[in-house]
Amino acid sequence: MERELALEFVRVTEAAALAAAPWMGKGDKEAADQAAVDAMRATFDTVNIKGRVVIGEGEKDEAPMLYIGEEIGGAESPELDIAVDPVEGTTLVAKGLPNSLAVVAAAKKGNLLNAPDMYMRKIAVGSEAKGAIDLKASPTENLEAIAEAKDQEVSDLTVILLDRPRHEEIIEEIREAGARIKMITDGDVAGGIATALPHTGVDMLIGIGGAPEGVLAAAALKCLGGEMQAQLHPRNDEETQRAIDMSGIDDINKVFTTDDLAKGEDVMFSVTGITNGELLRGVQYSGQKAETQSIVMRSKTGTVRTVKAEHKIKQKPSYFRDEVIKF
Repeated sequence: MERELALEFVRVTEAAALAAAPWMGKGDKEAADQAAVDAMRATFDTVNIKGRVVIGEGEKDEAPMLYIGEEIGGAESPELDIAVDPVEGTTLVAKGLPNSLAVVAAAKKGNLLNAPDMYMRKIAVGSEAKGAIDLKASPTENLEAIAEAKDQEVSDLTVILLDRPRHEEIIEEIREAGARIKMITDGDVAGGIATALPHTGVDMLIGIGGAPEGVLAAAALKCLGGEMQAQLHPRNDEETQRAIDMSGIDDINKVFTTDDLAKGEDVMFSVTGITNGELLRGVQYSGQKAETQSIVMRSKTGTVRTVKAEHKIKQKPSYFRDEVIKF
């Protein structure tokens, strides 16, 4: 990919964040998501790529735009796979909670796993513990391996996972092992990224979350030098067949590595904060201006940039879907 595309993708996530932010705390997650989708889709039309959505808002009959298979961009090359989550954590925006993000990942055509909208078992760590984890091992075994890799005690480690009933046994085992736990209500893309950023204090992500979110997190971890292992977790025969059809895998029990989820040497990831969080500051308003904070990464160079931008809002934010926020 062209180096200049990195900042173009920042514009895309900024647009989504700016569109969703006025809905913070309004209790309408669908409206926030729709505003972000509209803004992200419109901005993609100005980017000089020939993109194909592989992770998006759903199937064509479920989503009017940013649907899986949709072609986006304003040029004939480069041909890229695009994974999007215009609002990672719609409930977080609706309730005014931390860590809601606008996210885009990109790689050369055929390099991002076309993961279906279903569950996925995951484990992820940052660069210091890369090579130490094993999805098939117990949480205790993984914690001990991570502690050894980082020259720490298990009691020094912090694990992040979704606060769900399905994780009760994992939570109990982590506590018995002596590690600390940070439970989140939504947004395990942010949780995956947190393992690779030292200032978050998070050492491992574990548990069952969304498969599309797994691909997005893997793209970020590839840029940051971290590691993810994952396995699709279908709930019935229908989901099993859908997973096989969409992802092209022969073995539903396959354990995916970071490089399986996000292949190639040039993966790009951009994320902009919508609400304030540990990863990024959310959209801040001051008069007719709005400020955003983003991170953009590129695996080929290992470059990680934090982008702080000020946007002039030509029209005050509207809470009606048919009015566009211009910036």
